[in-house]
Amino acid sequence: MVGAHHVARLDRAELRIPERFLGHSAGFRRQPLVDERNGSVHMSFAACELEGGGDVQPHVQSHEEAFYILEGELELTMNGETVRLRENEGCLIPVGVPHGWRNPEERACTWVEMVTPRPRVSEPADVFFLSQPLVAGSRIADARDPRCRLFFHFEKGQMDLDSARRGSAVEAPTVSPSMVTALLVYSGIGIKMLVDQRMDANLLTMFMVEYEPGGVAHPHDHPLEEAYLILEGEVDAWTEGQTYTLRAGDFFWTGVGTIHAFYNRSSQNVRWLETQAPQPPRNHSYRFNREWEYLERLLRGGGPAPGRV
Repeated sequence: MVGAHHVARLDRAELRIPERFLGHSAGFRRQPLVDERNGSVHMSFAACELEGGGDVQPHVQSHEEAFYILEGELELTMNGETVRLRENEGCLIPVGVPHGWRNPEERACTWVEMVTPRPRVSEPADVFFLSQPLVAGSRIADARDPRCRLFFHFEKGQMDLDSARRGSAVEAPTVSPSMVTALLVYSGIGIKMLVDQRMDANLLTMFMVEYEPGGVAHPHDHPLEEAYLILEGEVDAWTEGQTYTLRAGDFFWTGVGTIHAFYNRSSQNVRWLETQAPQPPRNHSYRFNREWEYLERLLRGGGPAPGRV
C-alpha cells in the first residue's frame, strides 16, 4: 500500500453505544471517524456524545487519550478531583489513570477524542472498569492553575497575530506560557499547541491550526499518522491524486508516508483541530517533496529554479 487516507463527516445519526461500555454507561454514544477499519495503525479518532444527566463509569485504560469539547459541559473525575469542562476546553488523560465522566446539564455534551495506541478489537482487554465510584467535589477547569496542567482552554483570539504582538494583562493568560504554547506562524499558517510533552503526553499531540487566505502546506508526508477535524471555514486537501474540499464538520486522516497538501483558496480563514500519533520525532517529522526534488535537480547538474534560492 503506497499510502492511506480517509474522509468522513460528523453525523449524530452514526452515534452508537460502544460495545465495551455497554452496562457501564448511561446516555453515552460514539461515532468512530477513523480506526483499524480505515487503515489506521496508531490511533482511533471519534466523536462522542453524553446525554444530559448521563455518565460513564470510572475506568482505567491502557492507552493515552486527548479530547476537545465541541458543545455543552462535562464533568471529568480524575486524580482525586472533579473538573467541569466547557466548550473549547479539553484534557490529556494519561495511561492507567482512573477517570469517569458525568454530564451535569440537561442538554447533551459533544466532544472529539483521540486515543493511542489504537484500542484493541479483541482480547486482551484494554479498558478496565472500577467497582467503586470516584467521589470528589466539582470545580471549573482553570488553565492558569498549576494544578490543572493536564487541562487546556482555547479561544479564537489565541490565533490572532495582532493580539499576540501586544503584551497581555496579568489576569489574561488562559494557558501557562512557554515556547511550546507560543503561536507558531509560517506560510500563512498559525499553529497553537494544546496537548504535547509539556503536559506529559508520551504518545500523541493535539493542536489548533489556522490558515489565512492563500495559506498553503505543499505536498509532504510524515513518519506518523495525522487526523484533522475542520471547525470553521473551508480548505482544499490533496492526497493520492484526489482533492477534497473540507468544511466545518468534515474529518480527514492520513497514514504514515501518505503524501498530502493543504490550500486555503477561500477568502476566509480556515481552522481545524489536528492530532498526531506517534509523537513527532525531534528531527525529520516533515518530508516535503519540493526539497528532495530540488536536491535531485542539483545532483543532475541543474541549478536553482529561476527566481528561487
